[in-house]
Formats: sequence, structure tokens, C-alpha cells
Amino acid sequence: MESSWLETRWARPLYLAFAFCLALGLLQAIKLYLRRLRLLRDLCPFPAPPTHWFYGHQKLLQDGKIEKLEELVEKYPCAFPYWVGPFQAFFYIYDPDYAKTFLGRTDPKSKYLYKFLIPCLGNGLVNLEGSKWFQHRCLLTPGFNVNILKSYIKVMAHSVNTMLGKWEKICGTQDTVVEVFEHINLMTLDVLMKCAFSQETNCQISSNHDLYVKTTFEASKINFYRLYSFLHHHDIIFKFSPQGHRLQELVKILHQYTEKVIQDRKKLLKDEKKHGNTQKRKDQDYLDIILSAQAENGNSFSDTDLRSEVNTFILAGHDTMAGSISWLLYHLALNPEHQERCRQEIRGILRDRSSITWDQLGEMSYTTMCIKESLRLAPPIPSISRELSKPITFPDGRSLPAGITVVLSIWGLHHNSAIWENPKVFDPLRFSQENSDQRHTHSFLPFSAGPRNCIGQHFAMVKLKVAIALILLHFKVSPDPTRPLVFLHQIVLKPKNGVHLHLKKLP
Repeated sequence: MESSWLETRWARPLYLAFAFCLALGLLQAIKLYLRRLRLLRDLCPFPAPPTHWFYGHQKLLQDGKIEKLEELVEKYPCAFPYWVGPFQAFFYIYDPDYAKTFLGRTDPKSKYLYKFLIPCLGNGLVNLEGSKWFQHRCLLTPGFNVNILKSYIKVMAHSVNTMLGKWEKICGTQDTVVEVFEHINLMTLDVLMKCAFSQETNCQISSNHDLYVKTTFEASKINFYRLYSFLHHHDIIFKFSPQGHRLQELVKILHQYTEKVIQDRKKLLKDEKKHGNTQKRKDQDYLDIILSAQAENGNSFSDTDLRSEVNTFILAGHDTMAGSISWLLYHLALNPEHQERCRQEIRGILRDRSSITWDQLGEMSYTTMCIKESLRLAPPIPSISRELSKPITFPDGRSLPAGITVVLSIWGLHHNSAIWENPKVFDPLRFSQENSDQRHTHSFLPFSAGPRNCIGQHFAMVKLKVAIALILLHFKVSPDPTRPLVFLHQIVLKPKNGVHLHLKKLP
């Protein structure tokens, strides 16, 4: 009688391996099921939108439509759980008391979003935690002191005027519709490269840098898609997906750009040393600060750290600034009475139009209110997230345990009708001194708050003032009603189809 197949030598190990894998799979399924039960229990005090048993709320925000988020903010006071698949939930908050409690802690960055950004940014200020983050923050803060910012004013003005020269050629004396976001994107990259890295890229005139700008846009889109696609949270699954393959290609382009910036400066310093020209430049730029930090802290500030911080500054800096200037211009186009009042204020301050100074920026009180109102309506970074390292209790008594990922929706906070009357209306007087003093300290957070607030926020405000002052002196802007602005709620706020405006050259 022949032996059964289980009794053969080759079948027995295969059977045992199958049984072992089955047991492991069962244990993992039990673990995931218990995780779901625990999350349901922990999030029970907070009402949530109807959810699909498998996809969760994935399709609510994955397409980047901002209107859906506004509906949820209106319907669920303070906060709501957002399920990404059956076993993972993010906890969205948009109440100033919740935000104050949340930002007053030192929880680590979310392992989801910020881990996904590492291939593009590396481990710079955005992603670092603990003592290493504190070290980098201390080393890089001198790059944003007042004296350095003052030295950037002329450089910024020159780059803005280059863009205005392009617009004059396009428009002539006619009222012409222009897609301004592309131009502003290149202009902010030009400013960043000149101010932070002392590089004359000619990127506004040469088309060589279009690839870098388009690459950042596409990489941001892929990372946002991954955040709300729970299957792609697993590195192996994402790596072998079409989006994962494409991101690897994009990351190579971004890193080549960064590496060239660093190597060009190192070559310059080497040549200066070779020819005996070791005198320090009067105005150190951001890259000087980073290289000095590396020279003084070689053991704790590696070449990888250097690349990460340069990556972070270029990517985070130019992308957010391009959006902020574009949204401000669009909001002023929609509100011509506020645009004209800004223009009159700027004319009164600059007079001859030939230059702009640091002190003059401080006199632009109404323009500053318009800038803040635009940042309220369209915060460049729509949300930030942390993973709770210990339980948190909110002012209303409701609590969450450690391990939950909390997302502070800055967009939701800025459009919360419980804080802002008629939140969709552009009203710069919200930011008058009197109104600001009466408002909650954590109701307006375009640059976040607490110890991890935006290190470049003063640089950003200076750039916004310089750009809008020079633009309004030379052009009147009005919207194109056939192509309204559509926001894409991604990691950085983006325009879905560009920003189309009527530009009319002023005499």
C-alpha cells in the first residue's frame, strides 16, 4: 500500500510551514481585531461621520476637496475621529482650546505623514525628534535673525521685479489673463536660492528649473495620496506600487538639485581657501550657517544632516511661500476695495517706488492685516500631526490614550464658525489690534505654535510684504470668473488648476 502524501519526506516540512504561516496570520488578524476594538472604545466619546467597514473615511478627504472638511467642522464641534481603513484612525481637532492643550505638549511627530516625507526631505527639522531636533533648531535659528533678514530685502525686491518684468512683456498695456502661480513659484524659488544659498540660478528666465518645480508638486501629491490609502502605509506594498516607483524617480531629481547646491558652495569655499581668500563674508546666508554648524559639530552634524536641512529648507520654503503669495493676490483680486486700500497705503509709504526698506515694511499696517486674513482663509500648511506619547485630557473633560495620532486641522480651525463670524468672508479688520486682543491665542495658527513653530515665519512675512507691495504698485489684479481658484488640500495647500488672474499694468 502506498504512503499518503503527508507521509512523504518533502510534503511534511511544507505542511508544517503552511500551518506556521496560518497560525501567524491568525495571530495578526486577532491583533488587528483587538486594535480596532480598542480604537472604537477610545474614540467612543467623539461622534464621527458614517464610515465604511473597510475603507473607513478614506474617500472623504483623499481627493483633496476642502469643502467636505468644512462640512465636518460645522457638524462635529471641536473634533472627530477619521478612520483610514478598518484598523487605523486619525483624530482631527480644530478647536482653539484643544489646539492649545495639544501644542503645549512635546509629543513626537506622527509616524505616518512625517515618515512618508523622509524620502523627499530626509531627517531635518520637520522630521527630527527629541535632543537632535533641539540641537538642529538651536544651530539653525541664527540663520533667521533680524540682521540677516534685513540684508535679504534688496534681493527679494530684485526677484519680484524680474517677475513683474515678465508680466509687463506678457500684458503690455492690455488687461490680460495670466496663470500667476507658475510665475510666483519660480520667483519664490529664485528668492530662496539667492537669499539662503547665494546662488544666481536665473530660474525665472531659464526653463531648466521648471522640472524641479513640477517634481515637488507631483511628489507632494503622491505623499498625500499615500497618507489616506491605508494599504500604502506599509513600505513594501507602497514600494512596489506604481506610485512608489514614481516617487523614487522624483526623489532622485530632488536630491540631485540639492546636492548640486551643496557641492557648488563647497567648491567655492575650497577655491577661496586655495587662493588665500579666507575672509568671512559680511552677510552670512543660511548655507553658511549650516556649514559652520557642521564644522563646529562634526561628530553630531553629519553630511546626511546637512543634506536633510538643505532639502527641508528648499522644499518647504519655496512651496509654502508660492502658495501664500498666490492666495493673497487672489483674495485681493476678489476684494478690490481692500486691494485699493493696500495700494494707497503702499504708495504713501514708498512714494518714489524705486526701493523698499526694512523700516517701511513695519509701516504697512493695513496690508499686514490683509496678509493675515489671507493666511487665515488659506493656511499654506493645512494641518500638522503628532502621535500621543501619553494620555491627553481636553478642556471639556474628554480624553484620549497614548498612541493615537492627532491631526490639528489648521484649515478647520481657521474656518470654524464658532470662532470666526462669517468665516468665508475676507475681512482684514479681524486682525486689528482690538479684535486680535479679544481673540483666543490659538485661534490663528498659520505658522503653528509652541516650541515647534515655523522657524522661517519671519522670513515668510517679510517676503509676503515685499512681494505684494511691489506687485500692487505696478499691477491691478482682478479674478477670471470663468476659472475660479480650486484648492487641493494636500500636505502643502495647492491650486488644482493654477491661479488665473486679470493683470492690468498701472501707469
